[in-house]
Amino acid sequence: MAAGKTTIGRQLARRLGLTFVDSDGEIEARAGVDIATIFDFEGEAGFRIRESRVIAELTQGDDIVLATGGGAILAEENRRLLHERGFVVYLAISVEEQLRRTRRDRSRPLLQKTDRRATLTRLAEERDPLYRSVAHVTIETEGRRSRHTLDRVLERLPAQFR
Repeated sequence: MAAGKTTIGRQLARRLGLTFVDSDGEIEARAGVDIATIFDFEGEAGFRIRESRVIAELTQGDDIVLATGGGAILAEENRRLLHERGFVVYLAISVEEQLRRTRRDRSRPLLQKTDRRATLTRLAEERDPLYRSVAHVTIETEGRRSRHTLDRVLERLPAQFR
């Protein structure tokens, strides 16, 4: 969350002449409502079902840069599809940096609790090992401008994906 997936994804797609797709944006477009509304009506479980369907479909195509929501890796099938069908870049970020980047953000359903730090810490402990298991490469984004992060991604991108 707040690691720069959408920002870096858009820049990478532009640089490579590919289409950028944000899985959360795709889910919202198909549902006709925002993620928060889906969480309100279907809960996280309902949202995750939608997310898995979208990821299964999008990873079948070529010539896209896909940014997934932070929890997409919770489902084993999503992890498998992402790792097998593409080149996965994990943009790593600390809880402190997440807190800084999301301090005014009220659009993230998982952060609408009173203790944002505790929530982000719990999510990091749960998800970081999963991100690392799926990723072909990990890029630290801490205190980095998006240009620097994009350059690191491009340096590590295998020739077949350029």
